Amino acid sequence: MPKNYLRKFIPNPEKLKQSKALNLLGSQIYEANLWHLNRKSVARAFFNGLFWAFIPMPFQMLASALLAIPLRANIPLSIALVWITNPLTMPFVFYFNYKVGSLILDLHHDKNFHLSVEWIWDKMEHIWLPLYVGSVASGLVVGAISYAVISILWRLHVLKRWKERKARNTPDKK
Repeated sequence: MPKNYLRKFIPNPEKLKQSKALNLLGSQIYEANLWHLNRKSVARAFFNGLFWAFIPMPFQMLASALLAIPLRANIPLSIALVWITNPLTMPFVFYFNYKVGSLILDLHHDKNFHLSVEWIWDKMEHIWLPLYVGSVASGLVVGAISYAVISILWRLHVLKRWKERKARNTPDKK
């Protein structure tokens, strides 16, 4: 199961308590849900991490980590999921967000689009609003869908394990 594999990457709670940098965030940072893998913290981490992945801003990982605290989402997973948008996927995701925002705002997007940094900086005053509206909308939708899918898949997995355990522990009737 992925849960057992991911446990290798989760920090040790005792080491976390020794970190002076984390002490600045208060005692809430040591809450178990923030570091353990359970259905709710993982589903919330998917919502949080994927939402921030769709937002075009610097320090997405920091924003994801800080929002994970009040959401009680798994922090390492929230941070890792932000990397869905990386230098290879960013242009496609943000162009999609721009198109979604243009649709929501009923704007006619520029037909002469060029995927270049120069073009984007030149047109930034015209594209920032549809880009951010589309980014927030896409982030919320993808985050909500991922939350629901993770919750359902986790629940189905638990039910399957219960049935297997029940079948193993029930004596065969002859």
